[in-house]
Amino acid sequence: MYGTYGGYYGIDSTYLLVIISVIITIGVQTYMQSTFNKYKNVMSQSGLTAREAAIKIMQANGITDVQIGRVSGDLTDHYIPSKKQLNLSDTTYDSSSIAAIGVAAHEVGHAIQDHTRYVPLYLQMITVPIVNICSGLSMPVILIGVILGVFGFVKIGLILFSVTLIYQIINLPVEFNASNNAVRTLRENNMMDESEIYVVKKVLFAAGLTYVAAAASTALTLLRFVLIFNRRRD
Repeated sequence: MYGTYGGYYGIDSTYLLVIISVIITIGVQTYMQSTFNKYKNVMSQSGLTAREAAIKIMQANGITDVQIGRVSGDLTDHYIPSKKQLNLSDTTYDSSSIAAIGVAAHEVGHAIQDHTRYVPLYLQMITVPIVNICSGLSMPVILIGVILGVFGFVKIGLILFSVTLIYQIINLPVEFNASNNAVRTLRENNMMDESEIYVVKKVLFAAGLTYVAAAASTALTLLRFVLIFNRRRD
């Protein structure tokens, strides 16, 4: 028997989108972590630590105004353009593994984007406060719309929620370009041989997939909301 909520036996068929989203997220996170763990103990032939490699890459690209810091955690590495601050995690900072150097090189890739005024990076920076506001308002507005039975509120909430998806899509070229910068610089400055570059590519590709998975998950969630509220409106 076909249920009133678009499923069989009263089961909401849009839960399939939730399941797909969870599978994608867990699968990609598992792949990324397993790839990093596989190579985190494979030492680079150069003997450089991730921090030393980051310094050399920045020097090779004429970057002199970025400070390197250390942050707690595992794979919490990040670059803050507004502060010219590159932070390497505990598992990366002093490690000489190929994986750690690859991660550090990726973050320097963002510093290179900042140094060369890479447009998508600045577009990402501009949209961050907008995304934070929209993501914070989207669910309350949707909830108010549902409680009051006002679909106009729900529609506004969905539009606000879609801003997060737009941001995640903008973020994709930023992340993959940073990885390309990392690989290019490591190769051009002979910091790794091709067998090591191959490993770096694998690690950074796995990390890049997490951003694709996040965008896919948001898109599936948005699609589910649209299907549910269109069904109720009808």
